[in-house]
Amino acid sequence: MENGIFLGGAGDDYGQPQSLTLKYANRHGLIAGATGTGKTVTLQILAEGFSQAGVPVFLSDVKGDLSGLAKAGSETHKLHKSFHERAERIGLTNYSYAACPVAFWDLFGKQGHPVRTTVTEMGPLLLSRLMDLSEAQEGILNIAFRVADEEGLPLLDLKDLQSLLVWIGENRTQLSLRFGNVSTASIGAIQRRLLVLENQGGTNLFGEPALELADLMRVDENGQGVVNILASDKLMGAPRLYATFLLWLLSELFEELPEVGDPDKPKLVFFFDEAHLLFEDAPKVLVDKVEQVARLIRSKGVGVYFISQNPADIPEDILGQLGNRIQHALRAFTARDRKNLRLAAETYRENPAFDTEAAIREVGVGEAVTSMLQKKGVPGIVERTLIRPPGSQLGPVTAAERQAVMDASPMRAKYDALQDRESAFEILKSRASAAAEAAAEAEEKEESQSVAEREFATARRYSGSRVGRSTSRDTRKKDTFTSAMSEAVIKELKGTTGRRIVRGILGGLFKNN
Repeated sequence: MENGIFLGGAGDDYGQPQSLTLKYANRHGLIAGATGTGKTVTLQILAEGFSQAGVPVFLSDVKGDLSGLAKAGSETHKLHKSFHERAERIGLTNYSYAACPVAFWDLFGKQGHPVRTTVTEMGPLLLSRLMDLSEAQEGILNIAFRVADEEGLPLLDLKDLQSLLVWIGENRTQLSLRFGNVSTASIGAIQRRLLVLENQGGTNLFGEPALELADLMRVDENGQGVVNILASDKLMGAPRLYATFLLWLLSELFEELPEVGDPDKPKLVFFFDEAHLLFEDAPKVLVDKVEQVARLIRSKGVGVYFISQNPADIPEDILGQLGNRIQHALRAFTARDRKNLRLAAETYRENPAFDTEAAIREVGVGEAVTSMLQKKGVPGIVERTLIRPPGSQLGPVTAAERQAVMDASPMRAKYDALQDRESAFEILKSRASAAAEAAAEAEEKEESQSVAEREFATARRYSGSRVGRSTSRDTRKKDTFTSAMSEAVIKELKGTTGRRIVRGILGGLFKNN
């Protein structure tokens, strides 16, 4: 189909052939169903169809199976005969095996080119979600981003944020006067959460070179859209990191891409597998953000497809925006399961030929209940659909085949080598070193001055001026004694005895003469 992607249908017990019209492919969609009902293969054939139509694709490979998109299917595959029989049954006359142009990505840099962003680009809201921070702790994080902006401190990786938080703790008194209470307890809690994030591999997410969105929107020399596959099997061990990264990517697409209205085909299609992780325990502000992005990003030519086990995993406001739906079997073992099954059936436009609720419960592996948008974006009547077989390999490629694709990719030279330019960590470290040197110099100068002053004081104690004062004091003592003796003699001489002595002395003198 030239203006759409053939999904399947037709044949015995099945309704009209089903296709996803490219013009309405950016109206978003849902692939739902219990484990083992065929969601991964459905995602695979949609990725193939978009690629062949020249539309780039980004998807997460949770199980590792989707790497098979990089290699054509084979007639030696155990399901080869079954695939051809199914193709003939649904009227797919031109069925053949073919690979897609693929780029492998990996947050850990092992099974694909490293995917990085900076702390600044992630922003405080998503970082708070990633670390599950309280309201008070999120407030401290917002202060950190404001300070970084005002002080010219680029936040590129985790050590930048960690060092900035230390600086904020050291200067919390001044910052509290301006921003409100900055508690060391909140700073310590954030630091501990950063350590947990680091242990989960978050260090690999933050840094440079940061991912450029244009590199996710490439077509090859034949005009086929490149299928970007994020290795997520190990990433699922840190589900909050997985969900936050994909939400960041979606937000970046929303922020950076220009408005294009209603294009003939999407500029990019984004598949969000295990979508329930995005909304699980998410604060309302984050769910509102996702709803806003989902509502507005279609005007920028981006189609978003959520893959989940149950439509009930998706918030109702967002579910209402998913016009293209492929519903694989749902199991109803509990009262809650039956309720969810009934609600799922009620969201489809009824088909008088069968009971939708019963069909969702009864369809087998590789079958689905589908409803695609038609002219003017009107939902199509629900149909039971036999999903077409994939043209690429069903199942993962080998490690050697994956490596060969990575080695041939132009993304290798751009992203594989980590860059570490000067940022907040280095700047604050330099400032701290300069301050320490200045303090050491001041202390040394103070000590030198103290030594000189002590030497000067000692010298004065033993100098001539000090001795002179001591001599003067002694002289004064002697003079005082002499004066006292003189006064006593004079007083005595003034008395009768004194006069006798004087007369005797004088008389003796005169007598001798």
